[in-house]
Amino acid sequence: MKIVTAAIIENNGKVLLTRRSRGQALGGRWEFPGGKLEEGESLQQCLEREIQEELSVKIKAGDIFDESVFHYEKGTIRLVAIHAELLQEDIQLSVHDKFDWVEKKLLGTYDFAPADIPIAKKLQESCSDE
Repeated sequence: MKIVTAAIIENNGKVLLTRRSRGQALGGRWEFPGGKLEEGESLQQCLEREIQEELSVKIKAGDIFDESVFHYEKGTIRLVAIHAELLQEDIQLSVHDKFDWVEKKLLGTYDFAPADIPIAKKLQESCSDE
């Protein structure tokens, strides 16, 4: 099972989402940015590296928010969502074609990659607690 990290980056009550570029797996679907854990990395190190590679910004990864396991045709992934603080604002996309800052209550209106759906739902539910 592949372990994949996902960043929960919040700013002014909104959450950062990225859309996978057309032509790649799950192209056109939205996700919380992140990527695959490499051998010898902690979950936080993985997330910080992946965000630097994919968005060209530095983050500080924190605590785990939630996890999701999903069985895709090409294998099973365990998606670990981690709270993260954005340390730079100038996002530059490399593997995504769009990013958006979304109010938590509107997360249900986005077409998420399947593994991200349970995390988006939990995040959306958390906004009713605030």
